[in-house]
Amino acid sequence: MKLWGGRYDVDTDALMHKLNASIRFDQRLWREDVQGSRAWAQGLHRAGLLTDEELAALLEGLAQIEAEWEAGTFALHPDDEDIHTAHERRLHELVGAVAGKLHTGRSRNDQVATDVRLYVRRQLDQLDAEIRTVQAALLAQAEQHIDLLMPGYTHLQQAQPIRYSHWVLSFFWMLQRDRERLRDARSRVNVLPLGSGALAGHSLGVDRTFLAEQLGFEAVSPNSLDAVSDRDFIVEVLAAAALLGVHLSRLAEDLIIYATREFGFVRLDPRYTTGSSLMPQKANPDALELARGKSGRLIGNLTTLLVVLKGLPSTYNKDLQEDKEPLFDTLDTLHDLLPVMAGVIETMQPQPERMRAALDDAMLATDLADYLVRQGVPFRQAHHLVGRAVAEAEARGVPLRALPREVYARIHPALDADLSVVFDVERAVDAKQAIGSTGRDAVQVQIENARRALQAT
Repeated sequence: MKLWGGRYDVDTDALMHKLNASIRFDQRLWREDVQGSRAWAQGLHRAGLLTDEELAALLEGLAQIEAEWEAGTFALHPDDEDIHTAHERRLHELVGAVAGKLHTGRSRNDQVATDVRLYVRRQLDQLDAEIRTVQAALLAQAEQHIDLLMPGYTHLQQAQPIRYSHWVLSFFWMLQRDRERLRDARSRVNVLPLGSGALAGHSLGVDRTFLAEQLGFEAVSPNSLDAVSDRDFIVEVLAAAALLGVHLSRLAEDLIIYATREFGFVRLDPRYTTGSSLMPQKANPDALELARGKSGRLIGNLTTLLVVLKGLPSTYNKDLQEDKEPLFDTLDTLHDLLPVMAGVIETMQPQPERMRAALDDAMLATDLADYLVRQGVPFRQAHHLVGRAVAEAEARGVPLRALPREVYARIHPALDADLSVVFDVERAVDAKQAIGSTGRDAVQVQIENARRALQAT
């Protein structure tokens, strides 16, 4: 039974049916399709288009369909093109000819748009909770190891000493922005297209405001032409998800590097590593490598939909059927990935001795320049003078603190002093107390702000 077959007197080519059908992937919308159909039936009843008995029959049949899906007994038919066809067919089997009234004034165009919005709304709420779990794991690491120092890097070269907690929290704030983007997108997801018909709206008196209230939508789409073709909300979700994937990839990359034997800054729990089929000693960071690799998949899904949309004429076109697979794949990927990343972070163990051993006097060169600035030397000159000291220390093969006092005095008279205060790593780190810095008090403020961000949900 095809919902559009009235004008045809030949069967669809079998290969065309296979190409055209979406049931293999859109069946996951069953819950939302039942939900939307229930609201539409009630809207038809309020408009005087269904009797009390007809509404009761339709609602009973929809409840039976819902129960069959819940029990895993709903049987798809080979001719079911999509979830809408499958449900209308089954409803007809359950309640008879009255099933044909459910589609009154409704098109698959506004029906699927409604289903997808309901589905995405529910998925975004789940994603928010999963991202929050990763954030909570990061925050716990920061709280437990607030005084642990490590090298900070730019260009993957040692730069300045920082707190491990400060490094961990940098990813907390990336994920916080991801949550904010997805929440912002949710407000545009939560707009009702149902009642737009195929493209022109309907003339049957079904109250769209009532439908929005029944389905929990915050707004009603203002233009029926736009409503049936609008996939901006999916693009926004895929874009936010792609950026979330990039952030997870960056975190994974840092941890992959820090977990190497050469760095040894963190130790990964064996539950999140795998071995080698050839080399018995290996513990590969596969969870993190998959996080890094799947970022490409998430970016690709965004690109796919943008290309699908870029040349479409107005209103609904069958191309829009291609919106679901990249959407579903992105959501599935993140639902798989985020709990694993939370587990990696919860169980990883920082290695203080290795981090401390990697700290070098050269990382305090900027602090030495700041010392000169406090003596009245212009920074640009101070930078040049400290560069000379660094070159001298490298030539002698000694750390900066081991350069003789007379060498420093020769570079600049202001350096003819006890510089031990400059080469105190803890003091240098804690001197950075500006908002967002790596000093202890500043990091403690970050931790408190992070706690509030999690409690605000």
